[in-house]
Amino acid sequence: MSKGIPKRAAKRDRNEGEIVAALRAVGAMVYRWSESGCPDLIVGWRDGKNYLLEVKRPGEKLTPAEAVFFTTWPGQKAVVHTIEEALQAIGAIGGSDTQGNDAGHNIE
Repeated sequence: MSKGIPKRAAKRDRNEGEIVAALRAVGAMVYRWSESGCPDLIVGWRDGKNYLLEVKRPGEKLTPAEAVFFTTWPGQKAVVHTIEEALQAIGAIGGSDTQGNDAGHNIE
């Protein structure tokens, strides 16, 4: 059974389950979040930071509500398309980009 904070029924990206499993496998605490415009996952990492991750299929873009969230939220957030991007976003593997963009890198 997956951990979650149910707020509304949400369509999940096909790749979200494998990304959640990979994050949990490296010791991250992961919750799924379903609020319009908010990222899909809340990830607590051993560095003491919380990361908000939006999972998208390759080539998929942010919705208008998600774009507003990502341009206004001041905390750590990232859009990820793959397991590798998710692990990079939280710093579990090298390659994190703190300059930020919406293509799978950490955004501060």
